[in-house]
Amino acid sequence: MKIAITGGTGFLGSVLTELLLEKGHEVFILTRSDKPKEQGITYVRWLSDGAYPEAQLKGIDALVNLAGTSINDGLWTDKQKKKIYDSRVSATKEVLRILSALEQKPEVLVNASAVGIYPASEHKTYTEADREYGNDFLAETVLAWEGLAEQAQIEGVRTAYARLGILFGKEQGALPLMALPYKLYAGGTVGTGRQWLSWIHVRDAARAILFAIEQKELTGPFNVTAPNPQRMKTVGKEIGRALGRPHWIPAPSFALKAALGDKSRLVLEGQRALPTVLLDHGFKFEFPNLPEALADLYK
Repeated sequence: MKIAITGGTGFLGSVLTELLLEKGHEVFILTRSDKPKEQGITYVRWLSDGAYPEAQLKGIDALVNLAGTSINDGLWTDKQKKKIYDSRVSATKEVLRILSALEQKPEVLVNASAVGIYPASEHKTYTEADREYGNDFLAETVLAWEGLAEQAQIEGVRTAYARLGILFGKEQGALPLMALPYKLYAGGTVGTGRQWLSWIHVRDAARAILFAIEQKELTGPFNVTAPNPQRMKTVGKEIGRALGRPHWIPAPSFALKAALGDKSRLVLEGQRALPTVLLDHGFKFEFPNLPEALADLYK
């Protein structure tokens, strides 16, 4: 298949690109800069003056929209929140424009989303059937993001929303920051430790996106999380065990709030989100359990 990716040079996008090339697909990466073609990869300029990406995207079978400023970048000042929100909205609007301009539409749009759409809770479990959404910055951003992407259906394009959990990779994503205190022999329980972390190995996240492309009946939201979420205290202990480090110095909530401000919600609050849609469609995780995922990442 010919598969176009926005955000293809980012953390998840890079892993997805490697996976697609492994499977023999042709990849088109939309980027703001000019890059020479590589084996199996065509770089297509977009979101810049004089760029008409649709001219190079004729005949694509699928489009994956992962573009947007990382929520892990910087503190969540009002300016940074606006940047996070606007980057997703502007990229998705351009995706819709491209779809409208293409005479032959791709079969499917897989648009990134996040489990942050669900309210934080220590007691509830969320699946894609739930319609209870949060009212904080992240939830409002995700709702707007999905609402825009939904318009692709007007063009007759099957649309699926990949509600990403916390991506675990060795060099990028949340894990390096979570592991750093343990590497310094200063790791311990974050906040109360009771908050849920709906994690996923980044390779399984990439595999789930490809699965959504291939499963022609999969539409709407699907949680991209491992089937065994864990409470933060357990996650910390498993990271310490994987690194051979102690789990002993706690990071109290008030200290994290003082250091990170509103962004502290990423580690002090969480949701227990299950990948019901993926499982119901027959998806098989390579790393369903946290110890296995950490062992792979730190092997």
